[in-house]
Amino acid sequence: MATCSSSPSTVNKPVGASSSVAPIGLGARVAVLTGGFDRPYVFGLTMALASKGVSLDVIGSDDVDVEEMHNMSQIAFLNLRGSKEEAGIASKVTRVLLYYARLLRYAAVAEPKIFHILWNNKFEHFDRTLLMLYYKFLGKQIVFTAHNVNAGKRDSNDSLLNRLTLRIQYLLADHIFVHTEQMKSELQRDFGIRRDAITVIPFGINNSVPDTDLTPAAAKQMLGIGDDEKTILFFGAIRPYKGLEYLVEAFLQLAARHPEYRLVIAGEPRKESEKYLEKIRRRIDCDPSQGRVISRLRYILDSETELYFKAADVLALPYTHVFQSGVLFLAYNFGLPVVATDVGSVREEIIEDRTGFLCRPCDPIDMAKALETYFGSDLFKSLDTRRHEIRHYAKERHSWDTVGEMTLNVYVGLGGKLNGPQTSSDSAL
Repeated sequence: MATCSSSPSTVNKPVGASSSVAPIGLGARVAVLTGGFDRPYVFGLTMALASKGVSLDVIGSDDVDVEEMHNMSQIAFLNLRGSKEEAGIASKVTRVLLYYARLLRYAAVAEPKIFHILWNNKFEHFDRTLLMLYYKFLGKQIVFTAHNVNAGKRDSNDSLLNRLTLRIQYLLADHIFVHTEQMKSELQRDFGIRRDAITVIPFGINNSVPDTDLTPAAAKQMLGIGDDEKTILFFGAIRPYKGLEYLVEAFLQLAARHPEYRLVIAGEPRKESEKYLEKIRRRIDCDPSQGRVISRLRYILDSETELYFKAADVLALPYTHVFQSGVLFLAYNFGLPVVATDVGSVREEIIEDRTGFLCRPCDPIDMAKALETYFGSDLFKSLDTRRHEIRHYAKERHSWDTVGEMTLNVYVGLGGKLNGPQTSSDSAL
């Protein structure tokens, strides 16, 4: 219930190779453990740190591999995870176990003394407990980015085991990054983490997706949307806490009064959300306005992302529970206004009538009203010029340069200057 491809063993350098790159500014390499996904965040953070002279071992997969990282002398991209394409159960198990074996071996002989975990891996309970203890046994200082303080609570499937393993991971971490003050307060209140062990950093703007000279008019045409049709976008993985059912209900109310409104739903339904999505589909299919809903229910490639954000006139975020949203900042990167529910810290990122509008969560009537308000506002009427203002606003508040500087300060505070210039430990692989 919702609440208010390269081969798997590929690495960049052959066994026995080493780098002679001397770190600049920070006296030791840092290992960035990506969990093998979230390319936008991995790309933004690592490129920002490398530009500041930080030398990095990036532990990744095919999913986070980008050419730019291979062209930075400070970055050694170690593809320990390889491909995550669908396969038989035996192949999946073998692939994951092999990845963990590589990760354990890397950690045992790796030069970096600071391990920065961006995301956990496949077996979260193991990662939070035994793997963390293993890193500590090896003398590593651990920085952890908590994108969600307790995703189980958000997804209404929290448990004692979930909270216990989270608490262990948070207590074992030497420093934790979060994206909002509310997240910091929850870490202190629910998990007993010291205030000085937590740093609030901005959520960096997604700068990893292409942004070509495609125009909004051309994007609409490619999706079969008329120039004068007012287009609402829902984008991202489909899960109950995203509140898609409330947006659909709001849209169907609007469509009965406004024949020029269109709704685009673009995103991949998670396996555990199939029944949830089926109910939404049935609701759309039985409504006379079903023809005005465009559904692209699959993973949206980076190369396709700009098509949806440029074809849209507004992004809708009908979340029922969330601290912060990466999709919101992706919209801002394309200069797209947002109509969002007033949950978590979303209010802090939306300036009414300048970057978007807020509405009550779990309330399709109020969401419909907010969307009507937007389409009647000067923000929509002058959207062509306002897009530039939104981009500028977002880049000032959420630049990766700022994120990189704050992250580097934490590394240095943990003793990153103690080791002096050394070489990469790629030979461990």
